[in-house]
Amino acid sequence: MTNLLNTITQLSHEFGSDEYVKAGGGNTSCKTDDTLWVKPSGTTLAALTPQGFVAMDRARLSELYGAQTPSDATAREELVKNIMAAAVKPETPGRASVEAPLHDSLTARFVVHTHPMAVNGMTCAVGGSAAVMRLFPDALWVPYTDPGYTLCMVVREAIRDYQSQHGCEPGLIFLENHGVFVSGDTAEEVRALYARVMQTLADAYKTAGVDANLPEDPPPKAAEVAAWHAQLTKALGADANAIAAAGRFEVGNGPISPDHIVYAKSYPYEGVLTVDNLRAFQYVRGYAPRVIVTDSAVLGIGASDKVARLALELARDGAGVKRLARAFGGLRYLSDRSRGFIENWEVESYRAKQV
Repeated sequence: MTNLLNTITQLSHEFGSDEYVKAGGGNTSCKTDDTLWVKPSGTTLAALTPQGFVAMDRARLSELYGAQTPSDATAREELVKNIMAAAVKPETPGRASVEAPLHDSLTARFVVHTHPMAVNGMTCAVGGSAAVMRLFPDALWVPYTDPGYTLCMVVREAIRDYQSQHGCEPGLIFLENHGVFVSGDTAEEVRALYARVMQTLADAYKTAGVDANLPEDPPPKAAEVAAWHAQLTKALGADANAIAAAGRFEVGNGPISPDHIVYAKSYPYEGVLTVDNLRAFQYVRGYAPRVIVTDSAVLGIGASDKVARLALELARDGAGVKRLARAFGGLRYLSDRSRGFIENWEVESYRAKQV
């Protein structure tokens, strides 16, 4: 057990860098026949310790797969949350990552799930499925599915189909508008698969003549930022307590992935900064904007410095994804229904608060 936890901790640190995840994104796990150790919800991969993983009873967790779940999404997610909580072993109290059942559905010893910009340039592209078939013929592609229980059940079925066709489970699973799951029985297998993914995509982007180096205007002057901040707090109150500023770049203009929605919201505000305009945006969208685009800057705003900084960080990441997606036909935004699920999902609200 100690060796397993030390290994998955090392893998978590390796793939918890900015190249692979942002904020509290991504999750990792290791397993024995009876126990799954998984990252706690809302923590960062880079900060994990061997003692920080949540231990889950796999037999108790498996009750989820045969459960009769309500058709109402809220009631279903509450039931799933309770079943997962009951599977947590008492020696490691905590809330397991919502993706724990998906980790449990793979037999491989180690699973590392991340959202690299390079990967999402493909998975969030309109031609993502075709690109995976061409570049990674041994991989499993999963069309966009709401994360959590629904995604787990869809992937479990897809893994069974893959096994019946190939005689083994996939080591690579690409999730549309989400990221990648890499699994293996050794750390070396996981590292080798990730190296292949990142190199193959680097070559594909180079061939297509696109890269993630964003053209960005010079940063705005402090006096400009102060004036914008005053207007934002007047319109939005505590939702604009803090501000992070960068020179203008081409942001995404819709919901890209769950992480982008959680930390930067689905849509940026782009327009003249007046109280009426900002309040109109808040009324129509149902939330205060986290990303503001002016003529000369991109701003992240939030109730705290960390929230504002993460909003700007995810805006930059989304812009990079949008730029890379041109190699595969352009960016595919999530539907209103999919966006609404993420925006109203208690699990994501919890994760954002933890981070």
